Amino acid sequence: MITKAEQPKGTNAGDIGKLILAGLVLAAGIFAYSWFGRDGSVPASMRLLGVLAALVIAVAIAAFTGLGRRVRNFLAESQFEMRKVVWPTRDETIKTTGVILLVVIVLSLLLGLIDLILKSVILDWLLKLGG
Repeated sequence: MITKAEQPKGTNAGDIGKLILAGLVLAAGIFAYSWFGRDGSVPASMRLLGVLAALVIAVAIAAFTGLGRRVRNFLAESQFEMRKVVWPTRDETIKTTGVILLVVIVLSLLLGLIDLILKSVILDWLLKLGG
């Protein structure tokens, strides 16, 4: 078990400023995409590259905040835990999928049969008795 010292959860003014700056950079990239697309002078591929560059810059700015450090730490720990997972083999996956498909088919046939029986009971017997 990994034990780590608790890091403070609060955000300071510098982190909030960095997150606002990251949001502004991303918003500017999206605005530029639509602004330069009005007259068609800038190709869509170049505008898309501009938005992607703004996204990369915004993520880079946000990565140096407390929240960004917590996200990086979470991703690193998740990757470490994923190495512990025992994944099923191809043969196990195919067999399990086959069983699930068989159960779905059997249950759908059973529900269809129940529906057919109830329909015949209601329409043929009960409604003819009342009419």
